[in-house]
Amino acid sequence: MPFRRSLRRAACIPLVLALLAGLGSAPPANASPPPPAAAGGEVRGYIDAHSHLMSYEAFGGQLMCGKPFDPDGIEEALRDCPDHAGNGAFAFFENFTRHGTPFGTHDPTGWPTFKDWPAWDSRTHQQVYYAWLERSWRAGQRVLVNQLVANRQLCEIYPLKRNTCDEMAIIRLEARRMREMQSYIDGLSGGPGKGWFRIVRDAGEAREVIEAGKLAVVLGIETSEPFGCRVIGGVPQCTRGDIDAGLDEMRELGVSSMFLCHKFDNALCGVRYDGGTTGAVINAGNFLGTGRFWQAETCTGAAHDNTIAPAGAVNGQVAEFLRLLGQAGITLPLYPDAPHCNLLGLSDLGSYMVKGLMKRHMLVEVDHMSVKAADQTLGLLEDAGYSGVVSSHSWTDDTYLRRIYRLGGMVTGYGSSADGFAAEWRRNKEARDPRYTFGYGYGLDANGMGPLPRPRADAKENPLRYPFTSPIDPAVKLDRLRTGQRTWDLNTDGVANYGLVADWIADMPAFGGQALVDDMARGAEAYLEMWGRAENWTGGA
Repeated sequence: MPFRRSLRRAACIPLVLALLAGLGSAPPANASPPPPAAAGGEVRGYIDAHSHLMSYEAFGGQLMCGKPFDPDGIEEALRDCPDHAGNGAFAFFENFTRHGTPFGTHDPTGWPTFKDWPAWDSRTHQQVYYAWLERSWRAGQRVLVNQLVANRQLCEIYPLKRNTCDEMAIIRLEARRMREMQSYIDGLSGGPGKGWFRIVRDAGEAREVIEAGKLAVVLGIETSEPFGCRVIGGVPQCTRGDIDAGLDEMRELGVSSMFLCHKFDNALCGVRYDGGTTGAVINAGNFLGTGRFWQAETCTGAAHDNTIAPAGAVNGQVAEFLRLLGQAGITLPLYPDAPHCNLLGLSDLGSYMVKGLMKRHMLVEVDHMSVKAADQTLGLLEDAGYSGVVSSHSWTDDTYLRRIYRLGGMVTGYGSSADGFAAEWRRNKEARDPRYTFGYGYGLDANGMGPLPRPRADAKENPLRYPFTSPIDPAVKLDRLRTGQRTWDLNTDGVANYGLVADWIADMPAFGGQALVDDMARGAEAYLEMWGRAENWTGGA
């Protein structure tokens, strides 16, 4: 297709790339905290329902810099990408997402100085080094849902590659890396099975891990074309047989939850749009991947997708990019009045996959679905009486939360500063169903190319005081996180890396009181109960 070739030569291609999309106070790695006992057999601990430890292998394997571990040590794990060398001037993806322009610089040194990264607003540098995650576990985290992630479209456009763009091949690679990380931590902890990081396959195994005082790690999948289910010109590129074979393989691999669609429309469902400037370029990516721009109508109900920004309301450089599309002979879409709803809902293949997930007692992630697709998916789950449904990082319409809770599902909020996170917790809790244990958690989306919680606006006047006691486990006291020559402070740095999650959690009681602490401490239990109901489902309403 001539347009594809001309677009890749266009001057504005960095915009597509940019938008498609132990240390310190910790005790030795082999020291385990006491088991988190609780009355009535409940486990106690907080949950991250959405992060990406191995995304450095995705998108061609050259876009994300650093690893969560390396057998040769921290100096190898936490180093910048080769193309960032010097002053970071060629790190156009990092520069655009962090500074709003492809042009900029940063100190690429990493270990041991960490002058410019990791940072809460840095999208391309490793945020979950294993020792930082260990600090969060010691402070009370007991569940981590690691989303195996890939995106063929971004991989094909990005010029630097060391990995294939085949999404399912990358999912398999990231799953292998997760088990390698488990073995690495075992080796630091005395041998096989002795580490604090344990990949689990079911709710019962997760409960045993948590009762032993360790971190239960659940494997999920967030990818744009699961099992090759892309769509080209309206024609699905997968079959029911592909879906069955793929789901069976993923269960064998240890995957327990899945998204049906992510960022781009596919053969399973329409997506919930990104808004603003980011959405304008992702929409162009949707065209590249499917042959169509997003299709929208004016919503008639209370639920709606994010608003598609008009061309005149986007970043000037993106507006220039859209102008180049027009010059290339591409007719840009005109959208109706907001609120916007994706015309595409759940396809027949998507319905088949939802039923396939239920049949295999897997968890269904509804974030990133268009409101039409989410409504249809929730209808299938309601008809079946299936509790295994999750909204993990604030990417579904608020009007659907009550339906998720009525099913016995789980909702966790996207990571934001403690005051904003507490406000979302209050709103979401109003939708709870009293028949089920209520617990709350977060979807930090670490290494997901989004921002981590920024410093609170009033942190200077109302700071978190160091050292602090973990509100989840009063036996744990922590001072500022130090790695190499760098010391981080939540008040000025926000959640610069996963090690500051403990500080972030300690900041929450000032805005949500004991009630928020109790709900966060019950997050792991609520998730396990939801998962257990899905595993015990017998197919009846």
